[in-house]
Amino acid sequence: MKKLLVVIVLLVSFLVLAQEVVKIGAIFPLTGAAAATGVKIKYAIEVAQEIINGVYPEIALSLAKSAGLPNLRGAKVQIIFADHQGNPELAMAEAERLIRNEKVVALIGCYQSSCTKPASQVAEKYGIPFVAGSSSSAALTERGLKWFFRIAPHDGMETVFFFEYLRYLNEKFNANIKKVAVVYIDNEYGVHAAQMVKEKIKDFPEFSLVADVKYPVNATNVDIEVQRVKSARPDAIFHASYIGDMTMFVKKYKEFNVVPKVVLSYCGGYQDPQFVVNLGKDADYFAGTNATTSALFSKMPILSKINEMYKVKSNVDIDGPTLEDFASALVIAEAINLAGTTEPAKVLEVLKNHTFEAPYFVSGKIKFGPDGQNVYSASVMTQILNGIYEAVWPETYQTKPPVPQFPDWTKR
Repeated sequence: MKKLLVVIVLLVSFLVLAQEVVKIGAIFPLTGAAAATGVKIKYAIEVAQEIINGVYPEIALSLAKSAGLPNLRGAKVQIIFADHQGNPELAMAEAERLIRNEKVVALIGCYQSSCTKPASQVAEKYGIPFVAGSSSSAALTERGLKWFFRIAPHDGMETVFFFEYLRYLNEKFNANIKKVAVVYIDNEYGVHAAQMVKEKIKDFPEFSLVADVKYPVNATNVDIEVQRVKSARPDAIFHASYIGDMTMFVKKYKEFNVVPKVVLSYCGGYQDPQFVVNLGKDADYFAGTNATTSALFSKMPILSKINEMYKVKSNVDIDGPTLEDFASALVIAEAINLAGTTEPAKVLEVLKNHTFEAPYFVSGKIKFGPDGQNVYSASVMTQILNGIYEAVWPETYQTKPPVPQFPDWTKR
């Protein structure tokens, strides 16, 4: 079996050179409950493909200077999209199909951690690189995989960021935040985020966990969960939810008059601009980590150019998770270019050792650690103020100061 896999990989490499096209598989939820997010990610990856295959001297990225991959004689990158529909088993099947039938030389995806996990196991079996953009479960980089890399900060890093932000609010604004609740979806992403809260809070003894509220993946009513949150009276709520769930919770918080001081969201529903569209003024004052926000465009000209291209396709500004998946396409293409070949072992060496320039992130660069995790957090804390995702912390990137206390629902 191992010999067969090696033959397949070598055949793929040969075909790439012969066709002068580098095929990269991209697996995302293009239909199903998370389709709105998946389609936007697809637009962003198409922008990355245009930048790689075209000439954009106004965008200061190495692969924007000339058409195609210069070290592979200008070979074009072709992104082959696949739809996992939010189904982990389908994600695994699509990874297998892309490698065996479509002859892709690398994979990116899958937004939902529960799908990224099995798909990347397939890449590991075949020995080809898998670069995840926005999947945040820390468990993904705790498996000891050789071929897996992730750009977004994982939920362990986000949890520490959350507690440091609460500490900042207490010290800067005398917010008096002490009690924390965690609300999360019952899947890979949510369960692991909750585990991180229980683990990391030990390093922040001024806070206590007063509620642990899990809800089903296909929940259509969260009355019981919201009542549990209300009875615990937390000062801060940490949410690991997707756009549909998060919208449902906010409506119920308003209905049951749940008024915490702060609500912080892991990478997921809050970061989708559809959150503001769904809730209008009720979206104000919610907060969460984000790889970007439109408020930063004026400070980051390359990001602004990328957003211009993206907005033509999507009609909305690029958001954090979408930008992270955009980055995954650029990083794997640059790694192949620097390797000068699609031979997996040489691409792997570049991914392990190279520091990638990423001027569209506030961190400015991407560097993978021994576990495949990007060691440079690309996130800032954002808060929705008057419908805009403002960067509120760290103060270096601040576009507006934070509001440390939710106003009453009747005073919005």
